[in-house]
This record gives sequence, structure tokens and C-alpha cells, in this order.
Amino acid sequence: MCQKDQSMGSDSCVLEMPQLVHELKNQMATFNSSSKPQVVHSCHLFSSSIIIGKVRDLTRNVDSSEYDPDHVAIGPYHHPRPQSKNLHLAMEHDKLASLVLVLSAAKAARPAMTMEVYVQELACLVDHARNCYANTFDDMTSEQFVRMLLLDGCYILSRVVNLRAHHLDDVGVAEAGVSSANRAEALAVLRDVFYLAENQIPFFVLEKIGELTGLEGKYRVFREISDYALVLMRMQRYAMAAPAMVPPVPTVPGNLLHLLHMHLKPLALSVSPATPISTVDPVPVRRWRSATEYNFAGVKFNARAMSEKGVIRCILDVKLDGGGGTLEIPVLDIDAETWRLLRNLMELEQRNRETVGSHVTAYCVFMSQMACTTKDVELLVKRGVIVHGHGNNEEVAKCFVDLCKGIMFDPDDPGCNYLRETCKKLEKRFQSNPRRWTAWLRQRYLRNPWLAVGLMAAAIGLLLAVIQTVYSVLCYYKQR
Repeated sequence: MCQKDQSMGSDSCVLEMPQLVHELKNQMATFNSSSKPQVVHSCHLFSSSIIIGKVRDLTRNVDSSEYDPDHVAIGPYHHPRPQSKNLHLAMEHDKLASLVLVLSAAKAARPAMTMEVYVQELACLVDHARNCYANTFDDMTSEQFVRMLLLDGCYILSRVVNLRAHHLDDVGVAEAGVSSANRAEALAVLRDVFYLAENQIPFFVLEKIGELTGLEGKYRVFREISDYALVLMRMQRYAMAAPAMVPPVPTVPGNLLHLLHMHLKPLALSVSPATPISTVDPVPVRRWRSATEYNFAGVKFNARAMSEKGVIRCILDVKLDGGGGTLEIPVLDIDAETWRLLRNLMELEQRNRETVGSHVTAYCVFMSQMACTTKDVELLVKRGVIVHGHGNNEEVAKCFVDLCKGIMFDPDDPGCNYLRETCKKLEKRFQSNPRRWTAWLRQRYLRNPWLAVGLMAAAIGLLLAVIQTVYSVLCYYKQR
């Protein structure tokens, strides 16, 4: 039960958890005396309720490795920590090192700050934090839950927020700038804490820890993590502009994966949310055709580069020109982490469709059906729409085929599928026989200059023959 502490102000909440405080202090003392503290990486270059659910077996069975952490386990879904299963997971002393760094930064700003305050304040958030998960975690006591939130939150903040702004020269923990960080480890941590749907804690926990640490209140934590996420999305070439997180109604992310999701929002929807459903064409949308099929119907594919102030700001900004003959698609740069991020973003949408929408799922369905064969991938690579470092196009096509397995999605629902109207226009073009014949002639004959000359000569010869026949008939009737 939370009780107000008048000595610390009306907003402080005191919970009697002496056992947890005593345990953490003993472990910190043991940690500091037994060995030199581990290097803590502090990335300082940059800086609605979302349900965090367990990935369903139907989706996980496609490739379970895309949802499991490789370096650090975050959140209650991985409690107790499976250190015996994966030796690469960050051990408890890594998180204790982060706790030492955070508390040292807090004392530099507020000498009277103690760990008891952190424990008490997070204890008051336990019920709210539990409600952010699809599971109840009845097997975890409140002390265990607070311990998990505190250690995991400090671990994340020590790597994303610049704690070095607080003068820590007297602290025995080595500062860890980007230049001294092991790049492979940094990427593993980045992937685990940002990309994985299960490996999350609520964002307000990070804000509370930052506020207690004296990081200009919770706003600096929000700003630096948001900037960090934007730089990450730009480096991966998934998005170029920041999402709408400005007053008067700033949007606060539910967790770090949701923060990445907020950058992936198409600028213009095919069907405006304000458009009544009755005005939508009743012709149903089944699925996309492959890129080679559209190409056979005369559809051209153009790659579009993204820009912060342009009309293409993220990979979701797919556009069909007015004539319906050119499909403009932002470049998708595929690397080893692309499939992991897209799958986990879709999992976020599966759990929170009413809150976050289904834009990423609609895009993934579009790409997975457009690039489902080796020839499709070859065509899109040639047009610059897809850039990849895989061994061959066949491997990329297989990854696209598996991308949306186990995902629930209604392509005919305008509320789910922002590309619904684009799909309908392309299907109408594909069903047009004159356009298909014209495209077939152009692709079969007009690409080869000698065949084109031969076809033109044949057409001229046929035309002259017709004219000669007509002339002969007219002469015959004139003589009579």
C-alpha cells in the first residue's frame, strides 16, 4: 500500500520494502569490492496505453529467433533471467553497474538522493506497469517486479541517455563513450532493447528514473531517447523525419519499440479516416499481384529517395501516379535486422491495433506479395526499390514469403489497409486487356530495335496492302 510522505512532498510515495533495499545495497557493495566495475556504455551522440504481449506461437513458430533477446533480457517475460540458456545475455553485474552509474549521477545532482527513493517511487508504479502487460505475472512479487523495473530501466538509460553531463570524475565506474564501446555488443544491446516486442518495459518507468536522477525532469529522457530513435531510423534508412510529438498534445510512446513505430506513419492515406465507408467502392480487395505481373500489365516501378521535408518521409510512403502507370516505392535497404524489426513492429500492431493502427502490417503484406518470387525480387532490385546484402535474390524472396505468416490482417478493411485504393487501381489496370496487349507488344518487340524495325516494316507493308486493295476495288467500281 502506498502512503504519502509529507517530508518529501505530496507527490512522493513511500512503500516499506526494507528487504529489497538491503538486498540491493549488499549486492552493490559486493559488486564494487569484488571486481572493477564493468564498462557502461552511454550513447550520447543523439538523444493511450500500449500493451506488451507475449508473441503468439502461430507467429513465433515461423522464426522464434526473431523475437528472443541475444544479449540482454528486459522485462518480466524473461524472468527469471535465462542466463543458463544463453551465455551471451548480460549478467546481473552488468545491470548493477548501470545502477551504480545512475545513482552516482543522481547524487552528483542531488546529494541527498538515496536508493530508497528509487525503490519507493517505482513501487507506486507497479500496478500501472503490470497493466501494460498482457500477462498478470502472479508468480512475481511486488519486490521482484520493482527490482526488475529498476535494474532494467537503469541499464537502458545508461546506454541511451547522456549521464556524463553530470560530473562523475569521482566515480569508480569508467565512462563509456561511443568511441570505447564494442560495436558488436552495442548493436546487440540496441537490437534487444529497441526491436523486440516482448523485451520491453513501459516508457514512463524510464521517465521516472530519469526524473529522480535529476535529468532535467522526465523531459530530457524523453527528448534524448526520441532523438536517439530518430538517428537509428535514419541510419537504417527506414524514416527521415520525426513523428508528431509536439505540443499542444505531445504523444508519449508506450515503450521503445512503440517509439520506433511512431516514425513509420504514411503521410497521406488512400482513404481518409473521415471518409464514410458507404462511399468506398464495394469491389473487394483480395491480395496484391506480384511485381512481374504488374510489370506485364505495363506498370513501371520507380524508387523514391526519402527526405525530411519531402513527400517521402518513411518506407511506408508508397504512391501510385495519377495515370496508374507508375508505382513509386521508397527504397527498402535490407540488412540482417530488417526482418526482425518488421516482424516485431507487426506484433506490436497485432496487440494494439486500435491504438497504433496497422500501417506497418499493410506495408509488409504489400511487399511480401509483390516480391514473392526470385524474378520479382530481381525486377525490384533492378529498379532500385530493393537493396540487399543477402547471398542471392532467391533468399530475399523466401524471407518476404515468410514475413507475414501467422499475421491476422484484412486487406479489404480501409481502416487496416492504407494501400487499399492503390491495390484496387492496380488490379483494374491489370484486368484491362488493351493495356495488357500494349504492354506485351512493348516488352516483346519494342525493346529490341531490330524487332521494332521489323514490326514497323510489317505494319507499313500491311497498311500499303490494304490501301492497294481498296484502290483496286474503287477502280473496279469506277470502270463499271
